[in-house]
Amino acid sequence: MAENGVAMQLINGSRIVIVGGGPAGSFTALHLLRLAREMHLDLAVTILEVRDFNRPGPGGCNRCAGILSSTLVQNLKMLGLSLPPEVIQAELNTYVLHLSGRELPIRQPDPSQRIFSVYRGSGPRWGDPPFPHSFDGWLLHQAQLQGATVQRAQVRAISPGHRPIVATAHENLQADLVVLATGVNARAPLDPAWGYRPPHTEMMAQNEIPLPGGLSNNRVHIFFDYPPGLVFGALIPKGRYANISLLGHKLPATAINDFLEGQGLFSLFPGRVPLLCSCRPRVAVSPARGYYADRLVVVGDAAVTRLYKDGIGAAFQTAAAAARTAIQQGVSRQDFAAGYRPVCRRITLDNFYGRLLFRLWAVTRRSPILLDTCRQMILAEADLPPAAQSYTRIVWSMFTGDETYQRVFWLLFRHPAFHSLWQSLVKTWEA
Repeated sequence: MAENGVAMQLINGSRIVIVGGGPAGSFTALHLLRLAREMHLDLAVTILEVRDFNRPGPGGCNRCAGILSSTLVQNLKMLGLSLPPEVIQAELNTYVLHLSGRELPIRQPDPSQRIFSVYRGSGPRWGDPPFPHSFDGWLLHQAQLQGATVQRAQVRAISPGHRPIVATAHENLQADLVVLATGVNARAPLDPAWGYRPPHTEMMAQNEIPLPGGLSNNRVHIFFDYPPGLVFGALIPKGRYANISLLGHKLPATAINDFLEGQGLFSLFPGRVPLLCSCRPRVAVSPARGYYADRLVVVGDAAVTRLYKDGIGAAFQTAAAAARTAIQQGVSRQDFAAGYRPVCRRITLDNFYGRLLFRLWAVTRRSPILLDTCRQMILAEADLPPAAQSYTRIVWSMFTGDETYQRVFWLLFRHPAFHSLWQSLVKTWEA
C-alpha cells in the first residue's frame, strides 16, 4: 500500500500507460476514465498500439473467431456503449453440431439473449471491398472519445522503478501505472525483473472463405473428430464470408485443408475452395504468473481468460477489476492482490469446470448410447418455452460461452435426465 512511506494512489495528473489497444486495453481505458470521473479524478490515459484495426488481413486483426456473447453485449451497456449495426456481421441463433454424420441443431433457448459475430480487423486479407467494420477499431475509438490518447507505437521494453518506464522506438514514457494488454500472440515486453510468466497456450488454425451458398448467415456449424487432435472446429458466418476456426492439440500445418476434406466441406464449392486469410493464433489455456506488481497490472489473455470461449468477455471482466482496484484502492502489489487477483482466480476456477465439461462431452461423443440420448433430450425440448429448455441451455452455453462453466456444470448434474442417463449406461456396461 505504500512506497517509501507514501501511499501508491492515483491522483490528479497521474499518467496511465496501456500497452495494447485491443479489447482488454480499450476496456481498461473506458473503465478507468468512467471511474475517475465518478471520483472527480483527472487522469492522463495513453494507449500504445502498433496495429491499424481498420486494415484487412492479419496486420489489422487480433486473430480471433470473433463471437460476442450475450453477456458481453449486456456488459457494454455498463459503459454506455451499444454495438453499432455496421460492426455486426451476423446475429447467431443456432449452433449445428455435426455428429456421426448427422446434424443436431441447438437453437438459442432465450431469443432475448443475442449473440453476434464480428471482425476484429477489417476482414480477410484477400477479401473484396467494401471492407467490414472492425469491432476492435470501434472500441478503441470509443476509448478515444472518452478521453484516452492513442499512439501508434511499438513498445520495446517496460522497466520497473519508482515510476515504470515504457520505452518505444521514439520515446520513454514514465507512468504511475502500466497496464499490459498485449494478449498471448505477441511477446510481452516486460523486463524479467517484473517476474511475469505468460500463460501456457495451444495453437489454433484459422482461415476465411466466402460464405458457401446454401449456408444460413445465422448458424454456426460445429465439427469434431477430424483432423486428429481436434477439440472442435467451427464454421462461423460473417456477412459475405465464413470463418473457419480449429482448436486442437498439435494441429498440423495442413489442418485447414485436412478439416475441409475430412468433413466433406469441399463439396460446398464448385471448384477450388478460396482461402482468403490464414493465421495460426495461440490461445491461453492457463493463467499467467506474476500478472501484477507495484504499478503494473496485466489484463486480458495475457493474465487469464476463459477456456476456449468468450475471451473478449474475460477481457471485460479483468479490465473492470483492474481499473476498479487502481481507482478505488491503489496501484501497489498488495492492492492488486486484494482487489484484482480474486477475479482472476474465479476465472481460473471456472475453467476447471470447463475442462470437466469438455471431457464429459468427449465421453458422450464416443458412446452411441449417450450421444443418442443427448440428441433425444434436445429434440424433446424444442417446442418448450425457454425456461424449460434446460438441457438445450447446457449445450448452448458450453459452445457459446453465454454462461459460466461452473453454472453449466451444476445445471447438468442437477438435471434429472442426467442421472437416469448414466444409470442406463451403467446397466448396459454390466449386461
